Parts: sequence; structure tokens; C-alpha cells
Amino acid sequence: MHLILRTHVAATPAQVWQGFTRELFLDLAPPFPPFRLRRFDGCHRGDEVHIELGAGRLCYPWTSLITDHGTQPDGTYFFVDEGQKLPPPLRFWRHRHLMQPAAGGGTYIVEDLEYRTGLRALDVLLYPAMWAQFAWRRPIYRRWFGKPGQASPAKTDR
Repeated sequence: MHLILRTHVAATPAQVWQGFTRELFLDLAPPFPPFRLRRFDGCHRGDEVHIELGAGRLCYPWTSLITDHGTQPDGTYFFVDEGQKLPPPLRFWRHRHLMQPAAGGGTYIVEDLEYRTGLRALDVLLYPAMWAQFAWRRPIYRRWFGKPGQASPAKTDR
């Protein structure tokens, strides 16, 4: 299944790239399911992110590897995380994070996500939940990087 969400923020692509920190990652976590960050190396090729989802007996590890990062000729910064160990029912996860220059200034943060469970019907059923998990990030990105037409906040200096 393929999902794309775009959020326009005031900061430049370079500022947004610099702002993709452990602190931002923690701030982006939705309230459900319960979430614990076990490891965050960063957003460069070869870095790993380890989390646990759930609680008690329903606690599942999730490990992602940053498989690519860089800057494209148009000034878009990007990094890609791919699931190595996924919680059920997921079997495949690839998440491209793009920080594209916006025509009127600022940046479009693009969440370009592919996931699969192995059952097309289940992929479709999960789509609203996946959309909600990533739509949750929009106001957080704007709090960190500013709303278009406003100066970006100091958090981009972290």
C-alpha cells in the first residue's frame, strides 16, 4: 500500500534536515500504540532506529535501517528508513522522508510510505490508521519548523 502526506513548513530544507533529531522523533510519536524508543542513531545511511510498540505481552520490537540519505539536484533533502524487524501484521516497510523546497519559500515535508502485510484486504483496512498516524505529525512539524508565512521557531537550531 502506498501513502503520501505533505506538510508545508516555514523552515528551509536544510533547517528541516538538521531538525530531524532524536527529540523530534520522540515528539512525533502518536499517543497510541504505546511507544518506547530503544535506539536512535540518526538519519544517515547505516543508522538504525529501534522501538517497541505496545505493552506487556503485546509488546513488539521494530527495527529500521536508514538505507539512503542525501540531497537531490533540486535542493530536496531526503532519507529512507526500511523495516528490518517489524511488528505483526507488517511484512514490508519503506518510508521515504523528503524535504522539498516550496515554490513560495519554506519546505514541503513529504511522508512517502509503502507498507505490506501480505494480505491486500488487510493493507486496505490499515490505510486509515496509517494515514492518521502520519497526519498526526503535521501540527508537530509546524510547531518545530513554523507555519508558512511565519518565521521558523528556534527549535530548528537544535
